[in-house]
Amino acid sequence: MTDLEICKNTKMYDIERIAKKIGLKKNEIEKYGNYKAKIKKKANNAKGKLILVTSTNPTPYGEGKTTLSIGLCDLMNKCGYKTILSLREPSLGPVFGTKGGATGGGLSQVMPMDDINLHFTGDLHAITSANNLISAVIDNHIFQGNELGIDEVLFERCLDVNDRALRRIKLENRDESFNITAASEIMALFTLAKDLDDLKEKISNILVGRNKDKKDIYVKDLHCEGAVTALLKDAFKPNLVQTLYHNPAIIHGGPFANIAHGCSSVVATKLAMSLSDYTITEAGFGSDMGAVKFLDIKCEPNDIYPDLIIVNTSIRGLLYNGENTIEKGISNLEYHILNMQKFNDNVLVIINKFSDDKESDIEFVQNFCKERNVECLISNMYSKGENDSKDIAKTVVNYANRKNIKRFNVYKKDDSIKTKIEKYAKEIYYVKDLEYTKNAKEKLDNMKNKYKDYKICISKNQYSITDNPKVLGFPKDNKMTITDIKVNCGAKFITVLTGNVITMPGLSKKANYLNIDVVEDEIVGIF
Repeated sequence: MTDLEICKNTKMYDIERIAKKIGLKKNEIEKYGNYKAKIKKKANNAKGKLILVTSTNPTPYGEGKTTLSIGLCDLMNKCGYKTILSLREPSLGPVFGTKGGATGGGLSQVMPMDDINLHFTGDLHAITSANNLISAVIDNHIFQGNELGIDEVLFERCLDVNDRALRRIKLENRDESFNITAASEIMALFTLAKDLDDLKEKISNILVGRNKDKKDIYVKDLHCEGAVTALLKDAFKPNLVQTLYHNPAIIHGGPFANIAHGCSSVVATKLAMSLSDYTITEAGFGSDMGAVKFLDIKCEPNDIYPDLIIVNTSIRGLLYNGENTIEKGISNLEYHILNMQKFNDNVLVIINKFSDDKESDIEFVQNFCKERNVECLISNMYSKGENDSKDIAKTVVNYANRKNIKRFNVYKKDDSIKTKIEKYAKEIYYVKDLEYTKNAKEKLDNMKNKYKDYKICISKNQYSITDNPKVLGFPKDNKMTITDIKVNCGAKFITVLTGNVITMPGLSKKANYLNIDVVEDEIVGIF
């Protein structure tokens, strides 16, 4: 059966039944129909083990990180380990674009698939509206007399659709551009806020522009942070759904990893950890993007840390990185192992197995890992679901319960922004030659000692550890060009754009919207 057929032929449980499995009472959830719910309960001080799933650099084929995360949750629950899944919400951009849906595949899926991939509980629409309310307030303030003397507008509108025509638009009084919603600062701070009060404070600190004297102007100066927070009040509650095997999945927030920090919300992760013995979460794209930012931007400020990091990979992904030779492509796995070992003592490799994989290639990867004292397991969760080897669950639990020394980043908190960027580039991306465009250098110079306590968020293509998507494997002594720098005062990180990264994607010639349709009242083609 196809992924869609598997999903459609699986009977879902009422969401109250799923909630009961993790100790949630009826009055602690708000149902959105029979199969989705918002969770009203807040996390307590209990902390289960946290398992982070990351991967080698993604390829056009897909390496199955989400499939592995879902399957591992099902397998561990079947083996008696109380486990909850914590994932990001899909963006409509990739769903209708090249990537398609983001709810897993085969026997490792979350349901209801159509809802999750499309409007779900409306969270991304709320984030879009909240973002654009700020933009409307800015322009209304200017129209009504501009008491604050706004001379330069720094805040941009957003839309959760890939639309290249919105990269540059002309308004009545200035030029502007749109971001995709997953790249907006509202999305970033939404996922980093500890509670509603913290969310409102973060919103109030968003930098919206400057006056003629270069004085910063914030959302709080416009007095609209309350209205913006009101739009996000319900969206801020994490969403509860289920896997094919009726295990709990909390799906909430969705920042892109190539632009932002690529992981689910802090409130969702903490809630899952307080309701389970083991929480499985993932960070977008390769470890050089999502995982590093997960540790630095999400974990350190919020007193959470992964007890185990799993590096997911695939034979076809490694072959892609090695010009169709496993001996050359293995260098990409080597990079990601070394990268994660800089931050965590417990690193495990899992190969997401596909039906056309050669046993000789699998054996080569396992021997490579063994020589480096890294355990390498084989996952058949796409085809076997919860019936995959119990040894995987036992090994994961064993590693998650080992001692671990916390390491969050490669720079010091009081380093200058320039020093933080340089350390990041050197330690994570093996950059020897770091260049700045004139625009980026001017912005960096103008910062001086401002924003010194902010985190660094590198915005880079996902296919390579360099800023050139065609340079694969494990290149060293790299060159990197920083093209722009954006200050996110609400989220408290500096976005450093490199290479040709853009914050509003376009649709490809053979985009997934061509496959999506409604046939006999059923949505088809999302996968």
